[in-house]
Amino acid sequence: MTQTNTQPATCGSIPAETRIGHVHLKVSDLDRAVWFYHEVMGFDLLFNLGTAAFLSAGGYHHHIGLNTWESLGRHQPAPGTTGLYHFAINYPTRRDLAVALKRLLDHGWGIDGASDHTTHEAIYLHDPDGNGIELAWDRAPSYWKLMLNPTPETIRNINKPLDFDSLLGELEDPDAAKYLPTLRRYR
Repeated sequence: MTQTNTQPATCGSIPAETRIGHVHLKVSDLDRAVWFYHEVMGFDLLFNLGTAAFLSAGGYHHHIGLNTWESLGRHQPAPGTTGLYHFAINYPTRRDLAVALKRLLDHGWGIDGASDHTTHEAIYLHDPDGNGIELAWDRAPSYWKLMLNPTPETIRNINKPLDFDSLLGELEDPDAAKYLPTLRRYR
């Protein structure tokens, strides 16, 4: 890890309660993007203006904004260029993460990978426009202590394969087990 600022902070750190709000994405096909975030991901559609749409979970003004203002009918950025790597959707419980995974699979949407990062469990995928998404569930902060003063050995050992058997077991749904053979390739 490279530190870029060697001067002491004059104003202190950003407040610990700070959070990142919504993400606003350029998409090539608004109806397709709304379908994905509403039907596949489960966000509530607040409104669709024809060239922009806004979706939410739990009544927030919007978690996801979508627009075609500069991108209608355009192609995804070429691999190896700058831009969004991924944004994360953090679920409040591990069971909620399992529900999200099963919902994706029930809709025939694949994943790109998954990992147990020790601090959190993560599932990676792309939306129809190639935007990277991380679906995550954070463990309690007591698990994060490994990251306060990590050694090179700690860094090498924090990423493990995600235990899909245990994750889908959160659902107590025998139907979910049908996805395990496909998911095991991500181990």
